Amino acid sequence: MTATAFLMRSKLFVPASRPELFAKALAGDADAISFDLEDAVQESRKAEARRNLKTFLRQSSPRPGGKIVIVRVNGLTTPHFEADLAAVVGPVVDMINLPKPESADDVRAAAAALAGCERANDVERPIGILPNIESPRGLRLAAEIAGAHPRVVGLQLGLGDLFEPFGIDRADAHAVHTMQLAVRLAAAEAGLWACDTVYGTVNDPDGYTREATAARRLGYAGKSCIHPSQVPLANAVFRPTDGEIAAARRVIEAARGAEASGVGAFLVDGRMIDVPFIRRAEAILGAARRLDLLS
Repeated sequence: MTATAFLMRSKLFVPASRPELFAKALAGDADAISFDLEDAVQESRKAEARRNLKTFLRQSSPRPGGKIVIVRVNGLTTPHFEADLAAVVGPVVDMINLPKPESADDVRAAAAALAGCERANDVERPIGILPNIESPRGLRLAAEIAGAHPRVVGLQLGLGDLFEPFGIDRADAHAVHTMQLAVRLAAAEAGLWACDTVYGTVNDPDGYTREATAARRLGYAGKSCIHPSQVPLANAVFRPTDGEIAAARRVIEAARGAEASGVGAFLVDGRMIDVPFIRRAEAILGAARRLDLLS
């Protein structure tokens, strides 16, 4: 599942301990639903949440409601990891969100466990891994984590665990931007996309939009949501604008002419264009096409 194969402007977390929310979430406008077995579930309710989600997934068809389905399992070092995988691995799940990996070896261990569950559950389509970068060590080794295994589809930035234990102010936009850029570049080194972190203040849509806009300017594919009210904000920010679509069309049209003329670089709207800009224009038009924005 590559960055150009799908759209994930918005990724809505849904606690696996709240089965009454499952169908409602799938009927909403989020591009992806991330069922959460980790932070959103109390320790005493882990087994119950796992049963809830297992039942729901086995009653669902792949891409329910057209959604990308992600499950955030508990971490490798917890007593729940293997049970989580055994319960949720199936044809409906597109990605496993892996919390707190500290090394490439962690990713490879998760991939091996995932492959074993796929064999046991007769799953033919390989499930991707979306590692969370949410610790100092994980951040330092983010590029290695991104490139650790072919199952890794992207990186997810997580600032709660990365900031709070160390007294780093989550409201410091400069600190947030630094982490966004670091994770985006780590993902880019492996040729992968990145999804931005959650924004915990639900009643601050302007703050959410500012942070999402900053992530989009850094090339993030989308942003996580912890409440349905944040979904339309993410969808609006990560939608190609009419101006971007028009500019991309001009680049592609000029590129065709340049190729016919044997020209490697050329001007569009007074800007020098070469291969990276053409690829970016193609990506914009691809996203616009999947959103039915091209007339």
